[in-house]
Amino acid sequence: MPEDRGPLYAQSGRPVETLTMEALLAGQLSEDDFRVSADTLRHQAQAAEEAGYVEVARNLRRAAELTRLSNQEVLDIYAGLRPGRASYKVLTDLAQRLRDELNAPLTAELILEAAEAYAARGLLER
Repeated sequence: MPEDRGPLYAQSGRPVETLTMEALLAGQLSEDDFRVSADTLRHQAQAAEEAGYVEVARNLRRAAELTRLSNQEVLDIYAGLRPGRASYKVLTDLAQRLRDELNAPLTAELILEAAEAYAARGLLER
């Protein structure tokens, strides 16, 4: 039986059990009530890791880091990771910013890995 990790919260801090249809229809919920929190993602990562899903756990931990970013910033990162869309310098600068300014070292590591793989395969912006 999985260990009880306590209540889960939306990005807004509202407990997920309060996200009801009644609250939605009454106009009591905001957009942040429907965004997953970093803590919830870290709990899910721990559960995935305990079940042997190490890569899923890594992805969930990176997702937890990204909850601090705006939707536009996440979309910009995604767009930059598409093959041929960014130079090596753009990707390494992004990784440095993620690590140093945005406290997202796991995501920064992934970006650096992508930059190296793209360079080796000729997939960087020309």
